[in-house]
Amino acid sequence: MSTAATVSIAETCAVSNHFPLRQYAPYPTRRSFPAVWMRSGTSKGLFIHRRDLPERIEQWGPILLSAMGSSNAGGRQLDGIGGATSTTSKVAVVAKSTRPGIDVDYTFVQVAPDQAKVDMTGNCGNMASGVGPFSLDEGLLRVEAGQSEIDVRIFNTNTQQTISETIQLSPEGRHRDHGDCSIPGVEGTSSPIKVAFLDPEGSMTGKMFPSGATQETFTVHTKTLGAIQLRVSLVDAGNPFVLVDSRSLRVKGYPTWPAAADPDFMLLAEDIRREGAVRFGLASDVESASVVRGTPKIAFLSPPADISSDIDVLAFTMGKPHPSIQITGAVCIGAAAAIHGTVAWQLAHGETTNNFPKHGLEIDGQRIASPSPVRIRHPAGVMQTETTLGVNGKGDIHVRQVGVLRTARRLFEGNVFYKI
Repeated sequence: MSTAATVSIAETCAVSNHFPLRQYAPYPTRRSFPAVWMRSGTSKGLFIHRRDLPERIEQWGPILLSAMGSSNAGGRQLDGIGGATSTTSKVAVVAKSTRPGIDVDYTFVQVAPDQAKVDMTGNCGNMASGVGPFSLDEGLLRVEAGQSEIDVRIFNTNTQQTISETIQLSPEGRHRDHGDCSIPGVEGTSSPIKVAFLDPEGSMTGKMFPSGATQETFTVHTKTLGAIQLRVSLVDAGNPFVLVDSRSLRVKGYPTWPAAADPDFMLLAEDIRREGAVRFGLASDVESASVVRGTPKIAFLSPPADISSDIDVLAFTMGKPHPSIQITGAVCIGAAAAIHGTVAWQLAHGETTNNFPKHGLEIDGQRIASPSPVRIRHPAGVMQTETTLGVNGKGDIHVRQVGVLRTARRLFEGNVFYKI
């Protein structure tokens, strides 16, 4: 190749910025922050100390978008550490708490893999399950000599709600990675993490049933199918969810819906979710509901395929079918299944069942029966939730807590580089 040809190619590369051989301005300072990458439940994400990010939360977005590789909205996150899916593009920001009775504060950030957007409107239960182990290993918790487990109280700043975790300790006082607990969607086993969402009602709206009904007929105006009617429960527990009774989804020409791989069905799911956002009071209209994809969420509930589950579920996250189920989704469904009249109640207990559970009750803070279990089948397996209802002196019933089992593992630690 001639010298002239070589210069021409070099100049072309310099102009395109793919391989800049010439520098016309000082090279920008390389920037980074310390972080830990963890598998937390069925998600993976960055765990960061609050002190290592700017004081103003509004300044986090560009930093985290660059770190995860979403600054250019290409969807592949090649120029960052994200895994190009919503479940591998998450961030937990953790700080030692000054709140009475709370050990650590936790803020969840969902980084969109295909858009230059971050969403901090809701919580992520899977990422929350790693907050206790992270806090322990980072020295944010005090451990006594010979202690084999520790209870951690976590305040989620997104929803202003409290999570209690019980984690196993190694002889050195760190999180014990090894154990015999397995969870659907994760290969191998680890030590169990008991995660309990305390008083999960009204995480964003202040009410468990913001519309005032445990179940309602919902009219959805779709772009391709016109107006259709569905049976839904709009439930806010852990996160707000539109829980759709899939038996009411009878659309001519689509007898197999809900079907995760069908692109038309994914469009329908988003139409339903947007209408739900308006009904929840989280958006003024369906157009503004499209801007925030993280909340509310949507899940389609079906009768159990066999005796190994009580409810079968297909949940969505950021516009796509979830490979398993969000922990907050399981919490919401577990809570709804304990309340008479909801879609989840009817599927778990039968259409004509009017009897209330004989277990899962607290009266004025005193537990009088064991929690009520609900087995939820999702695409990766079956998860069990345990719900406890509280009854006060006036006879008012509320969801006291919903518990699940999770596992987590630290994968690597170091510095994450970013460009802004």
